[in-house]
Amino acid sequence: MNIDRAVMAFAGVMVLASVALARFVSPWWLLLTVFVGLNLLQASFTGFCPAAIVFRKLGLPGGCAFK
Repeated sequence: MNIDRAVMAFAGVMVLASVALARFVSPWWLLLTVFVGLNLLQASFTGFCPAAIVFRKLGLPGGCAFK
C-alpha cells in the first residue's frame, strides 16, 4: 500500500464513521464529513495533506499524488 491509497482509505473510513455517528449520536457529526471533503479538495489543488505527512512518517512509500 502506498500513501495515495492509504489517504483514500483513511478518508473513506472517516466518512463512513461520520455518517454512522450522525445517524446514531448526533447530526452534527456530518461536519466531519464536510471537513474530510474540503481537505480532499484542497489537497487535490495544493498537494498538502496532513494525513499523507503522517503516513510518510510511518514509512509508507510515496505514490503519484503525494511524493
